[in-house]
Amino acid sequence: MEAVFLVANRDNLLGGKRKQRGLTRVWVYWLKTILRGKMSSDRQWMYKRFMNGILIQEFLNGLETFINFACSQSRWMDGDKIKCPCNNRKCQNMSFRDVNTVRYHVAKYGFVPNYFVWIYQGESTMAVDSDQNEGSESYVCSEEPSNTYHRMVNEAAGADFNMDDMDEPPNPEAQKFYDMLKAADNELWPGCKTHSQLSLVARLMSMKSENHMSEKLFDQVTKLMKEIVPDNNLVTDNFYSTKKLLRGMGLPVEKIDCCFNGCMLYWGADSDLISCKFCDHPRFKKPPRVAEKRQKTKVAYKKMYYFPLIPRLQRLYASNATAHDMRWHSEHEVEQGVMRHPSDSLAWKHFNQIHPDFAAESRNVRLGLCTDGFQPFGKSGQQYSTWPVIVTPYNLPPWLCMKEQYMFLSILVPGPKNPKDKLDVFLQPLIAELNHLWDVGVNTYDISKKQNFMMRAALMWTVSDFPAYSMLSGWSTAGRLACPYCMDKSDAFTLKFSGKQSWFDNHRKFLPANHPFRRNRTAFRKNKTVTTVPPVVRSGDDILTEIQSLGLKKVTEMDATRTNGPICRTCGWRKHSIFWDLPYWRSNLIRHNLDVMHIEKNVFDNVFNTVLNVDGKTKDTFKSRQELNDYCRRPELKRNEATGKYPKACYTLDKKARQTLCEWVKILKFPDGYVSNMGRCVDMKKLKLFGMKSHDCHVFMQRLIPIAFREILPLNVWKVLTELSLFFKELTATTIKTDDMVRLENDIPLILCKLERIFPPSFFDSMEHLPVHLAYKARIAGPVQYRWMYPFERYLRKNVPRNDDGRVLVEDEYEDKLSIFKHPGRAFGRAKKRCMTDEEYKAARSYVLLNCEEVAPYIEYVYPKWLQMAHKGRGRGRGGRDGGNGRGHGRDSSSILRPSVQSVPSPTHPIQTSPSPSPSLTLSPSPLSEIRPPPIVPPPHTSDPSPSSTPHSTPADAVPPFTEPSTSSSIVGSSAGSAKLVIEIVDGSFFPSHKCSAIITKSFKKMVDSKAFSWKKVSKSTKKTYFDDFQNQCSWAPRFNGQIKSLWESKAAERYSDFVHQLKIVRDRPDFIPEDEWLEWLQYWEEPEVKKKSEIASKNRRTEVAGPGTGMSRHTGGSKSTIEHARELARELGRDPNFYEIFRKMHVKKADGQFVDNKSKMIADLVEERVTAASQPVEGSMDLQPIDYDPIYLETIGGQKKQRVYGIGSKGVAFCSSSRASSSSVTAAVDEAVEQRVMETNERIAVMETEMKEKDQQITLLKDEMQQMKEVNNEMKEMKNAMQQQMTNMQSQLAALMQHMGHRVPTEHPPVGQPTTDPPANDEDDDLGLDD
Repeated sequence: MEAVFLVANRDNLLGGKRKQRGLTRVWVYWLKTILRGKMSSDRQWMYKRFMNGILIQEFLNGLETFINFACSQSRWMDGDKIKCPCNNRKCQNMSFRDVNTVRYHVAKYGFVPNYFVWIYQGESTMAVDSDQNEGSESYVCSEEPSNTYHRMVNEAAGADFNMDDMDEPPNPEAQKFYDMLKAADNELWPGCKTHSQLSLVARLMSMKSENHMSEKLFDQVTKLMKEIVPDNNLVTDNFYSTKKLLRGMGLPVEKIDCCFNGCMLYWGADSDLISCKFCDHPRFKKPPRVAEKRQKTKVAYKKMYYFPLIPRLQRLYASNATAHDMRWHSEHEVEQGVMRHPSDSLAWKHFNQIHPDFAAESRNVRLGLCTDGFQPFGKSGQQYSTWPVIVTPYNLPPWLCMKEQYMFLSILVPGPKNPKDKLDVFLQPLIAELNHLWDVGVNTYDISKKQNFMMRAALMWTVSDFPAYSMLSGWSTAGRLACPYCMDKSDAFTLKFSGKQSWFDNHRKFLPANHPFRRNRTAFRKNKTVTTVPPVVRSGDDILTEIQSLGLKKVTEMDATRTNGPICRTCGWRKHSIFWDLPYWRSNLIRHNLDVMHIEKNVFDNVFNTVLNVDGKTKDTFKSRQELNDYCRRPELKRNEATGKYPKACYTLDKKARQTLCEWVKILKFPDGYVSNMGRCVDMKKLKLFGMKSHDCHVFMQRLIPIAFREILPLNVWKVLTELSLFFKELTATTIKTDDMVRLENDIPLILCKLERIFPPSFFDSMEHLPVHLAYKARIAGPVQYRWMYPFERYLRKNVPRNDDGRVLVEDEYEDKLSIFKHPGRAFGRAKKRCMTDEEYKAARSYVLLNCEEVAPYIEYVYPKWLQMAHKGRGRGRGGRDGGNGRGHGRDSSSILRPSVQSVPSPTHPIQTSPSPSPSLTLSPSPLSEIRPPPIVPPPHTSDPSPSSTPHSTPADAVPPFTEPSTSSSIVGSSAGSAKLVIEIVDGSFFPSHKCSAIITKSFKKMVDSKAFSWKKVSKSTKKTYFDDFQNQCSWAPRFNGQIKSLWESKAAERYSDFVHQLKIVRDRPDFIPEDEWLEWLQYWEEPEVKKKSEIASKNRRTEVAGPGTGMSRHTGGSKSTIEHARELARELGRDPNFYEIFRKMHVKKADGQFVDNKSKMIADLVEERVTAASQPVEGSMDLQPIDYDPIYLETIGGQKKQRVYGIGSKGVAFCSSSRASSSSVTAAVDEAVEQRVMETNERIAVMETEMKEKDQQITLLKDEMQQMKEVNNEMKEMKNAMQQQMTNMQSQLAALMQHMGHRVPTEHPPVGQPTTDPPANDEDDDLGLDD
């Protein structure tokens, strides 16, 4: 009651006209406290939505009460819509929604905080503006709610508009607002309470804009409405009258005549000219003779449209919806080293330091400018290109910044041609307005603070694709100097046959000074080392000084073309950009942005078209192969002189692999709104992808490349492409860290150098070079999504899809859901429920275990035990001697859930979609340093003991249909023996090697050739039988097909030698060798030559290589390779082992802990002594120093020799180097001179190996030719013998015929080709001797 009393008597209590300001503030505060206290006590239900994850009934009842109240206040509604009070950032009482949407939003997001008084729905109370200044009050209290459209007109008119103060008739501009205020009060017809004239036309214009309604349709709709409603109505009957009524709400636009050739604008001092001062082209069209006398208005040849920027910026502060958000950039909390917005970036902070007077007013506006070509008639229509220039403010928060409603079209450059360098001509009005906003500013009213202030603005940078970069900056982006950062320090060159510019071997200079790639003479350009440093990023002052010293002119100046032409031929500059007219432009750290969207798409196109060998688009062309070995040493890709063809490169796919990839992409499914339908881009006839948009390439580059190429490309190619994919993924994150950008800045040169070791020089155009600068720009300017072309192309309706529904995730929205279900997405139709299949359930379970943070404790403690129980008693798991889980699932169960690249579906698997139950799929491969041979998975034929056998109810769109992912190299075994051993090639040998050796040895015991005393004497047919048996028991990925046979050959020869040696030692006939053949074996071993060779080999094995007394070199590795022991040790330690730990594992006996020989014990003692000495604390400190064992061990054993380290061999070195991703760590421990000698030796060895391979190829060709000659000779002999046989048969037939006729037959036939002694019978005698 006291509240009602105070409201009713507020004028008396506050002293008439409220002149007593101090007393007023006390009363207002007391009223506010009493009213909110009572309201909040009655409406606590508004913030108690859930109980055990379910909406409680009290909240639902209260929500219906709110809906009913809001719908009863018709003057606070927009037709049948009410203001939505949900906590979604797009609503919060700022947007009108229909009742069902408001009900859904409030139930999903909850009410905005502390909204106990429903003032935006028409509830009468008193509220004090929380943002008011001291000494001022604002009352939003009345029992009669204010008119919404009155407020709209007042906001558009500005703070100076006052309808009560009229001493004289208003001017025409002000009269527009008075007409609209009158229309806001006019009823559509007498008695209409739902709509006024202004509300109707505003709704109609909104519908026209949202649904792209044509003017003709608009006229038809308004005429129909006028016919339906009662007479004496105020409904407008056409678009013109509607637009005329709302003309005051619009923003100004200027039409400026320009030269037909784009030379100049008839603007400013040149507004009165009638012809172009550059080309003398007339300004106006000549009217036709018929209309020459009647036409009064002259028509210009070409016009541009300019939309002034100042009124648009003022509107941002005139509206309650945006005025407060324009200060967000200076009021939000900033986390050190984290950038979520351009205001967190170094460029923004640097600008504040240079211009503190500008930064002192947080309401000053920071702007970005973008331009791009646009074809209004599409590609199939008239070829007309117009260039819109768009300006957007960066003051707004992330959920509003770069949105379409805050992109201001400032200039519309007319077509039909690209303006190119003359774009500066059309930018003149905008640059003049920006200079005015910087030098003077404009008086603006801030409705959020109820203040007038002098608003200023500054342009931070421009955003454009690479060709438009040249138009804006003035630096040429074509040719050898295309890079605007390297400039004249570029190492690009022209290819010999292709004639194109190549940036091959242009990135080693960005590596550290001591990196071994800099000294490599074979992997990059032949015989070339790099000692230069990377180019320094030049400041704006330096660049402007250079432009002025060159004498370049702006294109708006006279004789600019004649002056700039000769200068352009000697440098990369083409003009003096008009942006240098801005007084602060030289102080900006980033002036023009490299567009990540187009760079990423071009990089993807080059990679994908080259890997798929797409005709006409691949970079691996005939000319590329011709010039390849002129620049680098790749003899394996030389032309085959015999066939005249070039061999297939390792980075290209064969037809079968391309078909597999295209089939996989064709049936790949994504959540709705995530990406367009890639299946439509697949051409199964030509086995390529076509018509992919920029966003499709973006998704494929960052999400699918690590999966798509995993099984079909060699490991070295796949790794570097995966690293490139991860680079772009981290670069384009919405939240970035400075440390991450520094790391990417160091990683990208190495990634590009790895690409240069694989792809040909023609692959590296300017787009493959520009990524080297992207991480630097992100570190300086902040997140990429504020500086790329995606939002601008969406604004221009270029059909670029979104990843999500366009809103920003609110943390409190999904408080009762798992983290994997918090990704924003679009619903795909109406929700349905169905039972999941077992495969879908397994896939969903695997995805949750791999990607959900909340289940980490379960994975660490519960899941391994469950696996042990689930797979207990399933046979020998990995095929070893231990039963159960001893060597199977139990030991590696924790690593089953490691999120690695190998745990996602690949093109060779039946899985075609992602197992994500979330609409926003995230496939995040682990860093390459964490990739290990995958763990053991359950056999596919066994039944899963999990509860997946029962139906599981879930929404239909929760999990796309596919099967559970399987690793590409898992060892699968079962008691039935139906599964195969899945093997890989790791560091040039089989993995697991001991199991492959066992399979090969077992095949020998099935069949042995007679007298096959060594592998060379085994027949080809028997070797084929052995390999077929190996193939039946093992399986491998298709990418290993070319290497398996050769590796099997070497491994089989090694195992056969051991097999024969064991037979010789035992001397007991095995069952698979018959007795007679066994006797031959025994006789062979007793031969003197065989005995002599055996004694020499035995003596060599007993040699003490380290000197007398050190003992023979031995180890405890058994049948396992060093790399397998190193991997087991890594799993035991939970980290990568060092050299000394591997050495001890290989040379210490498990039984008694003693070393296997004297040499290993001596080395261990020396290492321990040096470790003890190195760990002693330094002076002034009591702490022991950290120890790096690898350099100490290498120093002890004498360094690395022939790619091997004593005690761990070459396999252990390979494991340690790849796992720690520090291949140079071993080199760093060796002396610089030794390292240099080793590298030179390796290079000489590589050259010699290359020459040997070439000679071997020549020898092979000669052998083939000799074999062909032998075959031809044999064929000729056979033909000669056949001819002799035919001649003999013919002579025999002739003799028989002559004998039959009674002639004398010679007893001996002369040799073929010699005449006989008897003369031949003449024809007359022959005729006479014939009988009838």
